[in-house]
Order: sequence, then C-alpha cells, then structure tokens
Amino acid sequence: MPYRIEYSPDAEKHLRMFTAREQGIILDAVDTRLAHRPMTETRNQKPMRPNPLAPWEMRIGNFRVFYDVTHSPEPCVYIRAVGIKRHNILRIGRKVIEL
Repeated sequence: MPYRIEYSPDAEKHLRMFTAREQGIILDAVDTRLAHRPMTETRNQKPMRPNPLAPWEMRIGNFRVFYDVTHSPEPCVYIRAVGIKRHNILRIGRKVIEL
C-alpha cells in the first residue's frame, strides 16, 4: 500500500524558494522514492541522529528532504523541511542550519 505524502506549511514555503525546474526534480524524487518504501535505508535515504528537523533525510543531489513516517491511522510520509547543501553548509529557507 503506497504511503500518502503530505507537506508541512514550512516545507511548502521552502519549496517555493527553488526554481520551477528544481521543484520538479524534488517533487518527482519524493513521489518516486518515498511513496512505497520511505523507511528503507539506502545510500541516499537514511535515518538521522536526533535533531529538531526530522528523523529521516533523503538526498537528491545537493537537495535535502527531511521527513517523518507515520503508520496510523494510515501510512503517511510527512515532509517537514526541504533545503540545499553545498559543501558543509545546509540552507533551509533563508537560514543556515547546523545538524
């Protein structure tokens, strides 16, 4: 059964910071990778150490998607933040984030 994908209001704001092309890349990857196996650890998808953002991270090139997964009442992937990482600097919205 596929997981429903939901975006937090903050994640929707973060997405609007990107160009239409970048948004398409991110949204396609989220729909493709997270709809069926969001908790499968891969090279580009991993659980994170405890942090204020989210328990899971997905890497799409330089883009990062931070999300949580719930199983009740129905399977759902909740996208909490979307950012870009260049070298060791992670930017989410207009903020530099330290994880």
